[in-house]
Amino acid sequence: MGNQTSVTQFILLGFPLGPGMQMLLFVLFSLFYAFTLLGNGTIVGLICLDSRLHTPMYFFLSYLAIVDIAYACNTVPQMLVNLLDPARPISFAGCMTQTFLFLTFAHTECLLLVVMSYDRYVAICHPLRYTTIMSWRICIILVATSWILGLLLALVHLVLLLRLPFCGSQNVNHFFCEIIAVLKLACSDTHVNEVMVLAGAVSVLVGPFSSIVVSYAHILCAILRMQSGQGRQKTFSTCSSHLCVVGLFYGTAIAMYIGPQHGNPNEKKKYLLLFHSLFNPMLNPLIYSLRNKDVKSALKRTLIKEGPSREH
Repeated sequence: MGNQTSVTQFILLGFPLGPGMQMLLFVLFSLFYAFTLLGNGTIVGLICLDSRLHTPMYFFLSYLAIVDIAYACNTVPQMLVNLLDPARPISFAGCMTQTFLFLTFAHTECLLLVVMSYDRYVAICHPLRYTTIMSWRICIILVATSWILGLLLALVHLVLLLRLPFCGSQNVNHFFCEIIAVLKLACSDTHVNEVMVLAGAVSVLVGPFSSIVVSYAHILCAILRMQSGQGRQKTFSTCSSHLCVVGLFYGTAIAMYIGPQHGNPNEKKKYLLLFHSLFNPMLNPLIYSLRNKDVKSALKRTLIKEGPSREH
């Protein structure tokens, strides 16, 4: 029993690169991390400050930005530390906490993207009933439900993970404590955990993604029935931003946990997760700001207000 509980810390192997390349990645990833915080923080700030963005769509977008900030803060700082000091360990409790938070934020973002697609479906397919269906009470319930379900699903994985003994290697072949990489270090049978990971991935990825596809099929039909070309273009522009985010998030997630495995799946998953946890949160505010006139207008109004106030 003493041997089975002897592991108190882990070493994150990260990326097998030379010191010079690791320093270059440290600088690049630090910049990307700063852009992620700045971009998503700007989105949240604009939505809070500009009353014209106080609508359900931007309410959901602000929480998506908050999840993206949390997503990046959970994995990137530890990755940056390991690029500077590859031998620096992470405690057992810290590793389990990182796994739990990553799963919580991942599940929550999956569900928030479904909520956002439902919001667009109601706005475009049932515009006369939109304010009734998407009341502020319903919006708050939908966001709260996404967070609670995300947390509970992650808690199930954490409880199953904590029951396992870890007594062998301390080396996690990843840049953070990803659940599959941690399971490989357990000293007992992990079949139940692996089945639950696959079942969770199917339920959280395939189910919600299918509902998003159905929602946008209805939205596409509604857009094609529109008589006004300008209205059709504006509606499509609004929806295309969300579709880009959905494609990036679900595409990488499904490839990691459900897609076929060829060659060296561990290394491929590592780089997919790097894109998923670092580049996705950085790209999301760019997608919404570049393709959304309301966000760009809000940014201009905020900058114009700031200018005279500073001069005064």
